[in-house]
Order: sequence, then structure tokens, then C-alpha cells
Amino acid sequence: MGLPPESLAKQRVERPWGWYEDLLEGPGYKLKRLLIRNGQRLSLQRHQHRSENWTVVSGEGELFCDGHWHQATPGSTLHIPCGAIHRARGGEGDLLIIEVQHGTHLEETDIERLEDDFGRVIS
Repeated sequence: MGLPPESLAKQRVERPWGWYEDLLEGPGYKLKRLLIRNGQRLSLQRHQHRSENWTVVSGEGELFCDGHWHQATPGSTLHIPCGAIHRARGGEGDLLIIEVQHGTHLEETDIERLEDDFGRVIS
């Protein structure tokens, strides 16, 4: 018995704060790798159709979820429930995170930006 068919893509998408790569995707889940450059941060955002779990792979910074900041060091994890307001920021070095998404809509169109350092908030 094998695992269900999965797609494997490793295309780096550059963003003003760093980059991300889609690593693996299957029914109801997606695995990504994100690099947040030192001193940069993701949009303050939420998702209506997915939850996320972040695991810090390397670097340091801070992770924010529902009003609380958490120190980000290698091995740190954070669960982000569907609808929770969240963001991450790099510290003195780059912050590398593995993100596991679970939900019904796992596309970039499910990002609602509430605040953004790069003018990407849509009113």
C-alpha cells in the first residue's frame, strides 16, 4: 500500500520580506518553507480557510498569534488556528520556518492582510 499521490514542487517565490517555497501538497494540506530576512516581517494577516503550524528550523526572531508574541528559536513551534491574526519577524539573522497548512483552500488568495510594511493591504 502506498501513500496517496502528492505533488512535489520546489519553486522559490521572492517576496519583499524574503521568500517561500511550496515543498509538498496533498488533499487538505500543504508544506512550505519560508525565509524571513533579518529585520523584516510578514504581513499581519489571517486566513478564513486554513490553519497553520510553524516550526522554526534556524535563526531567531518572533512569532505573533492572537495578541501574543513568542520567541522564535530553532525547534520552536506555533499553532495558528483558522481565523487567528498572526505574523512572524526575523531577528538579527534570517528566520527559517517550515509551515504546514491544513484546510479547504490553501492558495495565496486566502491571505487577508491587515497591516503590511510593503503597501500590500487591500481596503
